[in-house]
Amino acid sequence: MAPVEITIEQLRPALVLLDFAGVAVFALTGALAAARAKQTIITFAFFAAITGIGGGTLRDLLIGAPVFWVRRPDYLLVCFGVAALAWVIHADRWPRRALVWLDAIGMAAFAVVGAAKTLGFGLAPLVAIVMGVLTATFGGIIRDVLAGEPSMLLGPEIYISAAVVSAAVYVALTVLGVPLLAAGILGALSGFALRAAAIKFNLKLPGYRR
Repeated sequence: MAPVEITIEQLRPALVLLDFAGVAVFALTGALAAARAKQTIITFAFFAAITGIGGGTLRDLLIGAPVFWVRRPDYLLVCFGVAALAWVIHADRWPRRALVWLDAIGMAAFAVVGAAKTLGFGLAPLVAIVMGVLTATFGGIIRDVLAGEPSMLLGPEIYISAAVVSAAVYVALTVLGVPLLAAGILGALSGFALRAAAIKFNLKLPGYRR
């Protein structure tokens, strides 16, 4: 039997806003990467789109959902609008630390949205957590690879761990019957708080040693 589509709109209107916020913030990080590389406006738009919708695209393909931006082109408009804004305001002058903080915001939002949509399709809580992490990280991976920059994921920085926290807190709270809006806010804040602490105090996970 084909899965019944449950859109993010059906889960909660507040999660739609969180989804758009995550797309916009991640799109801006992609545009910032293009700006630092002195790329063209077309590359700005491409980087913004691939970063903004990349994680959600992978999630939808894996859970058997219609890819969200195919039926909602306004997501692409958000990406292109952010790219144009970054071009106009000379985003290459922004400090690299701005990219790190924006990425933290997008990560926390996307981890919750990815987990929420996966739960909405009736999949297991553990699967929802994994999909939340993929949603939160895959777009940034593509951005860094295309920009030729070292990825924050390939090091001891606390990043994936923070995405796990956001998704896991959201899933745990919803399983316990907490309203979706409250669970989403608490999930996003918890993951962002961990990532913010890692940025502020340079916290890192221990690396492998023989």
